Amino acid sequence: MAHASGKYADFEGLRERAVALRRAGLSLRRIRDELKIHNNDLLHRLVKGEPPPEWTKRPRAKDDLRERARELRLQGWTYDRIQAELGCSKSSISLWVRDLPKPEHRRSPAEAAAIARRGWEARLRIRDEERQRTKDAAKQAVGRLSHRELFLVGVGLYWAEGGKDKPYDRRENVTFVNSDPSMIQVFLAWLDLLEVERERLRFTVMIHETADVAAAERYWAGIVGADRSAFNKTILKKHNPKTVRKNVGDSYRGCLVIKVLQSADLYRRIEGSWYGIVLGADSAT
Repeated sequence: MAHASGKYADFEGLRERAVALRRAGLSLRRIRDELKIHNNDLLHRLVKGEPPPEWTKRPRAKDDLRERARELRLQGWTYDRIQAELGCSKSSISLWVRDLPKPEHRRSPAEAAAIARRGWEARLRIRDEERQRTKDAAKQAVGRLSHRELFLVGVGLYWAEGGKDKPYDRRENVTFVNSDPSMIQVFLAWLDLLEVERERLRFTVMIHETADVAAAERYWAGIVGADRSAFNKTILKKHNPKTVRKNVGDSYRGCLVIKVLQSADLYRRIEGSWYGIVLGADSAT
């Protein structure tokens, strides 16, 4: 009987029975079982136009919640606030309001400032990482210096930061002053290359009188690896209250003066080497 849908008389007979069962309040499953029809397409054609009985309609208990959720969403509420207000799941709320525009989030000045600060800190962190990567790559590219390279670096370093002889002030002696410990270490390595004995070196700390003088003296003694007997009396700079200094705090340790005793000949060699570098640079360009 279920396969007789191709015959008009059989189809009409089935339809009459199906409609009668539908009007009697049976569900589609019950009608299917009663008429032994296993073709869903045919089953729906048999009851076409007949409304389902009231008891088979899905309950609409959430309709009020749905409407309230939509009202709140239109007022700019977030999913979290709607969930807390109505006790619904976020998945249901998302389904109910998905066609509505997303509310514009209104942040307090404090929230906006915090977000801006976090963004700025993240940008600074990225910049610092990029800066450090560039420095590390450049450091690795230098590699080990040859004796000639260290010699030329030392000559340039001295001519930039060391004391110089003037026609109006004859002082052919080697004196180097700097506050950068790494520069001090390179200068000492250069003196070692030139076979200048450490016994010929004298050190003097120059620092503002308001700083931690004793700590600075210990610091520089550790950097140069010299006994305190190699240090002259520390030179204290008078404090000027009108001057706004930035070289303050625990990291401020003043400058270190390195003087080479009996260094007139060494000074002349440095000056001559520097002008040799100048001529070499001219010919290279």
